[in-house]
Amino acid sequence: MGEAPLATPTSERPLEDRLDSWKEIAAYLKRDVTTVQRWEKREGMPVHRHLHDRMGSVYASRAELDGWTRSRNLPATQEIGNHALPPDPAPPPQSAPGTFLTRWTFVLPLAVVAALAIGASLWLQRTEHFWRSPIADARFQTVSDFDGLEQAAAVSRDGHLIAFLSNRDGQMDVWLTQAGSGAFHNLTHGSVQELVNPSIRTPGFSPDGSLVTFWVRKPGEASGGNIGIWAVPTLGGEPRPYLEGVAEFDWSHDGSRLAYHTPGPGDPLFVSNGTPRPGDVPIFTAPAGQHSHFPSWAPDGAFIYFVLGALPDKLDIWRIRPSGGPPERITWHMGRVSHPVLLDRRTLMYLASDPDGSGPWLYSMDVERRIPHRLSSGLDRYTSLAASADGRRLVATLASPRRTLWRMRLPLPSLPLPSLQLPSNDAPTEVSAPEQISLTTSTGFSPRLGANYLLYVSATGTGESIWKLANGTATELWSGQGAQVFGGPAIAPDGRNIAFSVQQRGQTVLYVMHADGTNARIVTSSLELRGAPAWSPDGQSITLAADDHGVPHLFRLAIDRGPPAPFVREYSVDPAWAPDGRFVVYSGPDIGTTFSVKAVTAEGAPYSLPALTLTRGARHLAFLPGGGALVLLRGEIQHKDLWLVDLKTGTERQLTHLPADFDIRDFDIFPDGREVVVERVQERSDVVLLDLPRP
Repeated sequence: MGEAPLATPTSERPLEDRLDSWKEIAAYLKRDVTTVQRWEKREGMPVHRHLHDRMGSVYASRAELDGWTRSRNLPATQEIGNHALPPDPAPPPQSAPGTFLTRWTFVLPLAVVAALAIGASLWLQRTEHFWRSPIADARFQTVSDFDGLEQAAAVSRDGHLIAFLSNRDGQMDVWLTQAGSGAFHNLTHGSVQELVNPSIRTPGFSPDGSLVTFWVRKPGEASGGNIGIWAVPTLGGEPRPYLEGVAEFDWSHDGSRLAYHTPGPGDPLFVSNGTPRPGDVPIFTAPAGQHSHFPSWAPDGAFIYFVLGALPDKLDIWRIRPSGGPPERITWHMGRVSHPVLLDRRTLMYLASDPDGSGPWLYSMDVERRIPHRLSSGLDRYTSLAASADGRRLVATLASPRRTLWRMRLPLPSLPLPSLQLPSNDAPTEVSAPEQISLTTSTGFSPRLGANYLLYVSATGTGESIWKLANGTATELWSGQGAQVFGGPAIAPDGRNIAFSVQQRGQTVLYVMHADGTNARIVTSSLELRGAPAWSPDGQSITLAADDHGVPHLFRLAIDRGPPAPFVREYSVDPAWAPDGRFVVYSGPDIGTTFSVKAVTAEGAPYSLPALTLTRGARHLAFLPGGGALVLLRGEIQHKDLWLVDLKTGTERQLTHLPADFDIRDFDIFPDGREVVVERVQERSDVVLLDLPRP
């Protein structure tokens, strides 16, 4: 397929494949350094950064650059803005002046016409001038209009039946409707406790449409072995196992072959002639720390398309032959990419977010030309997409999320409250009811608490900003056009400085500024940052995670004292320091739907913790005063509660019992440990049906 196998790290490629500087990369592509740096920032050209001895230097693979150039579908000689001169033409042969003029009198006009025709053809191919949206004349109609949440819609192969998840009856269930009937049937009636997993395709249908299938995880178990596919008859009945030990699957269009992956490390992808068999050999396994989801057969069975990358927002679509071999990259979004479906052999539709984190939106492309086209506009987010076998009927879910901040008092010893000018009472003996915090902005998320103020992030139509609430007054501290603040801001122990990670214009940078918003400056832009930063207890350095060949590791950055230094060698993100500085806790990789919490000392040696495994969806950890206990989020992917873990004994205590519709995504603890501020996500969503006209 023309690209090197994905599982081969760039550092392990032959030395002759490596280009070790911007100058070498530019020379290889026959461009100047400024042009290739612009391509890397704006168009995702694959360039890697050294994370060790020469911080900030870069290298690239000839094979990866060749693959990127082909996928870009832009002939090198047609690049706009490049002022390189064409090579000098070879001198013409000597001829008599009269013969020369006579010959060119006829040849020159023909050459000009031919050149114009060739140029016009190349321009039309490059810009896909005649490309047309596959949903340009589609008929849209709303399928569901419930109060609450509808998500993960699927459609039967004949396009007649639609299945989706909804909490219409209070708990999340599998629902079924016949297109256009207006009648809805609850198929599970609360019999299955955990059905939600937005990272994969959950409901589906058997090839003959007689069964609705769905992803399920047994409650109370952390290992990946509790995950499987169950099914329930479309006419009603008891749910039963369908594909045990399988996380996700897709049948080929003729129903003869099954593509599926298990929840093991790297989501091993298998192809069989039917039921999975012990001893099956995977055709592909994702590299360490990455995931492979949403397998989808091409209509002709020549390829299996799938989404590959690091969750949640470093993903793209790839494809692989059913027999195996090196996978081939199809898109270059490096964002939240999901739900690929093929309407025919060449027309791919999928969901993808913008570089600033907005969306996801509907996209389409011709898989031979590979030029992405955004099909949707407005503020609604698409959260699922599925298609009938003939590609003429699509179902999708549209969601309008709302993120707000709430506070609760915790049953901990009485200590003085911070002066946020929010209502306060004496220390409670049990958790109080959540109370919403009034904000001047429309949204609020990623809360972080200082000694006497609250920080949070707010989204606008063009980017995200950081706000400060203190003494009843909200102040904007920082904003960036097209910027996404990820992982949440980090407050220095003395409360005087703030660090935060930003993705903007295709680059990730770490900012530090004073707590009043002044003196904002970039302290590092040489790393591919991941997750949230954390200040060391002495306030002299920042611990942060950065990618090294696709796997995140913790680094330590001494403020204004040189480049970041490697700290933890294994997969590690979202650090949190103990108040006394003796050790730092961090999150490990997702395995299935769970990840482990580990720790190292300040010197980088392993630090013993009670065994602690959490469910995907929230990685933030917060120490209580004294450092002997951690507060964290535990529960299902979609719904979690706050728990307290004693780090000496391993004893766990549930702090909150929130209702099913109270979905927490982030939190922070007041410095005195008596109260908590949480980020609540509320989504209003509907299932929509798109009928595409016949060609």
